[in-house]
Amino acid sequence: MNHADDARLRELVLMRRVRDRIDREYSKPLDVEALARGVHMSAGHLSRTFRDTYGESPYSYLMTRRIERAMALLRRGDLSVTEVCFEVGFSSLGTFSTRFSELVGVSPSVYRERAAHVDGIPTFQAKQVIRPIRNQEAPRTDAHLA
Repeated sequence: MNHADDARLRELVLMRRVRDRIDREYSKPLDVEALARGVHMSAGHLSRTFRDTYGESPYSYLMTRRIERAMALLRRGDLSVTEVCFEVGFSSLGTFSTRFSELVGVSPSVYRERAAHVDGIPTFQAKQVIRPIRNQEAPRTDAHLA
């Protein structure tokens, strides 16, 4: 291996560390600067390298993790939408609802209501139907054709 290969391998190890931290600490206040400090990089370099490695920004990855966890909590049904919002690390119900709707295609309350009606479907099929869409916004379900 040459020097460039060694450097790329070290960066991949660091990006895995960042991704693992997001997976573990998704409900804590995380920002790119804090993540970058944890691996001794600048925020800009971390963002570029993370996007090159995983195809999305650290922020987008964090939001997806939070929304996936929120979906699981909403399906469980024992917490209110507001409780779920704070449980997964959002500090604003409005921001949570907006991001949830962008990624899932319906509001958290509509999702929770629909998930209650998914009973009887095998879990692996339900997960395919109700998982968030990554790297793009969900199509609007209430759009009308002109």
